[in-house]
Amino acid sequence: MNRRGFLQLMGATSVVALTASCNRNRSVIGTLSGPPDLARFPEKTEMILLTDRPPQLETPIHYFRQDLTPNEAFFVRWHLEGVPTSVDLRTFRLNVSGHVRQPLQLSVDELRSRFDPISIVAVNQCSGNSRSFFEPRVPGGQWKHGAVGNAKWTGVPLKSILDRAQVKAGAVDVSFNGLDAPPLPSVADFVKALSIDHARDGEVMIAYTMNDEPLPMVNGFPLRLVVPGWYGTYWVKALSDITVLPQPFSNFWTDKAYRIPSGPNGTESPKDFAKDTIPINRFNVRSIFVRPDPDEMLHWGVPTEIEGIAFDSGHGIRRVEVSTDGGATWVDARLDPEIGKYSWRRWRALWTPRKRGQYRLMARATNAAGDTQSKEQWNRSGFMWNVIQQVDVKVG
Repeated sequence: MNRRGFLQLMGATSVVALTASCNRNRSVIGTLSGPPDLARFPEKTEMILLTDRPPQLETPIHYFRQDLTPNEAFFVRWHLEGVPTSVDLRTFRLNVSGHVRQPLQLSVDELRSRFDPISIVAVNQCSGNSRSFFEPRVPGGQWKHGAVGNAKWTGVPLKSILDRAQVKAGAVDVSFNGLDAPPLPSVADFVKALSIDHARDGEVMIAYTMNDEPLPMVNGFPLRLVVPGWYGTYWVKALSDITVLPQPFSNFWTDKAYRIPSGPNGTESPKDFAKDTIPINRFNVRSIFVRPDPDEMLHWGVPTEIEGIAFDSGHGIRRVEVSTDGGATWVDARLDPEIGKYSWRRWRALWTPRKRGQYRLMARATNAAGDTQSKEQWNRSGFMWNVIQQVDVKVG
């Protein structure tokens, strides 16, 4: 569906869709097909539906069998129900203000024409990806492994824009706000921030294309902040305001929400919560099976290729090991060529089962810094899941 069709659909009274629906009835989502938990939103293919107000859509795992996740299948996560459904590029401006000498108001055309573009392939992953696997269970969106995607992002380095705005001495943080709006005055606006040094590292960028196409509306059209190696909570969608601050940023979304235990791997005990917490930040290392499917029937004596993806915060994946006997023995998988330090890296292992029965496949990744996946993990928010994944298959 093109953007005109999106607006026509969003304006139809029978499909209030992203902003006014409060349940999962087929009539209010728009076009639904298949099992009840699958939905097709404007500009999107059929995806796994967690909620429709605000939209939370999970990518089916089979889309991860390619280097880049198609835009129409890229996962969606919004926090507030006031999601923008149309943007007029003739009047839209990115506002840069605060502790700067030269405030800016930039159109998308000006971002394209007045600044040198950069491109980067980077994983975007929701902080709560795989939350449904935590035991004991924790509240929040019960994602499986599909709240993640890998894309080529093209846009302007944030550093270039801040330099054009002439940041004053004494700047501490930079905050980012989008076009989404709280439903009530009592609800905190979703605003995030980075330190001034991080914001000016040359890699944080303001993207105007995703896989060489305009961003889908529900993925942040027309502009999105891209923070390579950091969790998606910082990747502010429909970015409209950048504010340079001479003091540390503070709001609900950093002081209360999106915090993790300060200890290793964001881990704490369900019986003894960590006293010290910090804002969530960089990815930990993890891998995800993309083939075979859970409970898939395989055939003994027939070679089967096991496939997956692995990624981290930018150190790079050095090794992926695979076990076909529940962790008793491990072999190294073959790694596909690296396409960028912030991209995921695909891996493969050929396995020929020698007898019929039930098998437990496992995979663990290790990055260039020596970090690997955990055997067990828990925190109260269900963040940063990186437990060694296992998939049960049958051989007949």
